Amino acid sequence: MYCANTSELSAASVWSREVAQLIDHIRLPGFPQALASALGRMVHFDTMLLAVYREQDRPRVLHPLASDPRSAAMCRYLNEAYMLDPVFNAIRRQIRPGVQRLADIAPDSFEQSDYYRSCYREFGLIDEVVLFIYPEPGIAFTVSIGRRQELGSVTRAERLGLQALFPVLSALVKQFWLVQSGRYLNERKSGGALAQAMETFGCGILTAREQEVAGLVLQGFSSDAIAAQLHISSGTVKVHRKNMHARLNTSTQSELFSLFLDHLANQAPL
Repeated sequence: MYCANTSELSAASVWSREVAQLIDHIRLPGFPQALASALGRMVHFDTMLLAVYREQDRPRVLHPLASDPRSAAMCRYLNEAYMLDPVFNAIRRQIRPGVQRLADIAPDSFEQSDYYRSCYREFGLIDEVVLFIYPEPGIAFTVSIGRRQELGSVTRAERLGLQALFPVLSALVKQFWLVQSGRYLNERKSGGALAQAMETFGCGILTAREQEVAGLVLQGFSSDAIAAQLHISSGTVKVHRKNMHARLNTSTQSELFSLFLDHLANQAPL
């Protein structure tokens, strides 16, 4: 018969206490903070963000509640840039529940995108792991665990540990959402304007295909990746990109991104 060693028993004891604490908090407003604290005892991190995504709405941040030195970047993310975020777009593509590295779901040219340069880079992260949980249809609950240079990348052992804990975490989040969702869903929808801006960017100037290409360029996809998504050749994508820039009087991705933000602010078709 197998007998657990002392370290295994200690880890199991710690985790059972954390689960008990989370169960006690399911009906309390402090559940997101309790969840973040519990995970912090399981994996080292520099940043942890708990957020809820509802269709095209602006993400609702559940943790942290207080601002931090990078709050300007977070405000920019919540007010302007979230529709270009790999996490948001993975949810739109209906990514399966589970644990994912951001590097595995981000576009191939993510670090060259203006979203990365103007927003994400300011968080100072070198690695990020995201837990995707769906407490009900149309709702995604995410836990984003970020690491900076000093801690280094999340290890394979840590990811496997999170995967092992995921079924319990998912069940707890679903129970939390069952009793507390009204706290977050009764607020006015706020993301429709941004969704409309994305859909109407270049309307009346670009062709439908060029609008598709523009949206993917803004998200950070390379010509090859866009070709794969749209089932056309890379050469055709390059032609569309050339025509897109000519019609919009832009020449770089930075200019395209700035034009999109102006369009978002004005909320009128170009």
